[in-house]
Amino acid sequence: MNQNIHLQKVGLTTAFSIVVANMVGTGIFTSLGFQIADIKSVFALLMLWVVGGLVAMSGALSYGELASKLPRSGGEYHFLSKIYHPLLGFLAGWVSFLVAFSAPTALAAMAMASYSNAFFGSGNEIFLALAIVIILSLIHSFKIRFGGQFQRIVTFLKIALILFFIIAGFFVTDHQTLHLVPVKEDWGQVFSGSFAVSLIYVSYAFSGWNASVYITDEIKNPAKNIPRSLILGTSIVIVLYFLLNYIFLYTTPMDEMEGKIEIGFLSATYIFGDSGGRLMSLLITLLLVSTVSAMIWIGPRVTMVMGEDYPILKFLSKKNRFNVPVVAIWVQTTITVVLIVSSTFDKVLVYAGFIMNLFTLLSVIGLFILRIKHPEIKSKYRVTGYPVTPLIFILLSLWTLTYLLIDRPLESVLGLITVFAGLIIYYLNKIYSQKITQ
Repeated sequence: MNQNIHLQKVGLTTAFSIVVANMVGTGIFTSLGFQIADIKSVFALLMLWVVGGLVAMSGALSYGELASKLPRSGGEYHFLSKIYHPLLGFLAGWVSFLVAFSAPTALAAMAMASYSNAFFGSGNEIFLALAIVIILSLIHSFKIRFGGQFQRIVTFLKIALILFFIIAGFFVTDHQTLHLVPVKEDWGQVFSGSFAVSLIYVSYAFSGWNASVYITDEIKNPAKNIPRSLILGTSIVIVLYFLLNYIFLYTTPMDEMEGKIEIGFLSATYIFGDSGGRLMSLLITLLLVSTVSAMIWIGPRVTMVMGEDYPILKFLSKKNRFNVPVVAIWVQTTITVVLIVSSTFDKVLVYAGFIMNLFTLLSVIGLFILRIKHPEIKSKYRVTGYPVTPLIFILLSLWTLTYLLIDRPLESVLGLITVFAGLIIYYLNKIYSQKITQ
């Protein structure tokens, strides 16, 4: 019986739903207000989502080949360990452990609480955010199949809600006049530093295009299904994101959205009226649960793999009788709780966005290294448009990270300090390993 449980794996539908659930959530329902603070051109704002979609698709195509050639759970931790050096892989895993999943989980829970308040009128946002994180952690501490079924249901409900929202938005009669044909000033904003910095919000909204690579060992026929799940999920989300942001701008005055988190609520109020807007906020609140759920499912798989490889972190690899990494789940949950209680939404987003982009960038660069140094490694999938496709991701990511260092140095430096802390743990592990082998 335990052997059958051990062999439980999920198929393409669940892998696809994991990708979509990770992508569609906090960022799309919250980030436009922060972008409007620095960019006033409708054309430039929509171009953010076109460029962000291009970056995400380039990354998804590149990761499809990486996952096919290097099949194992762990994502960047596994890729960078094999391509560069175990130290770099460890640092990627360390970042995943502390930031890459805990921070997005905290952000999604905080956004969900904010939307909940838009429906109920008032309430303790921190308490609600903490409650949903703890409840979902309990759910994912049991069978893999149970978590997969839950994920598929809430993900497809989320897609249906967004499609309904978009269609309803086009029928609004009292709408904003949008100038989509660019003028000289619009192009100036597209090539500005503000545009580059705003891409960090967009890249955060698109983060999750690589989600299924983190659970490679739990997916049937991963060499085939992981590239499919990445490409299919990213393609659908790109279309949804562009249309949804168009509807936000089409229905709601820009000055009302500036600096606000609950963009979906504001737009829904213009589309459906006060009561309808509050109801839509409740639905968005409920469906943001799938984003929190996906992060809680995937993140601990990276931590678990690190625990299997490094003696000093061995406790993180402990699984229950259903083969679920329960210790890793609750360690991530603890970090998430700390972030919810101690940080603000905007600072967590920028801090997480910088450090997450850094390691995805190194992974895509690694595709070139892998092809050159190890041509003998064959794969069932090769990235379309190579070498242009990964170069698009690399150049645009470098552009964003450079301007982020300049414009938001505090959050960027905190990200680099997090990496440095991982360096210390790596060498402590070497010392510890030598002691236990003596």
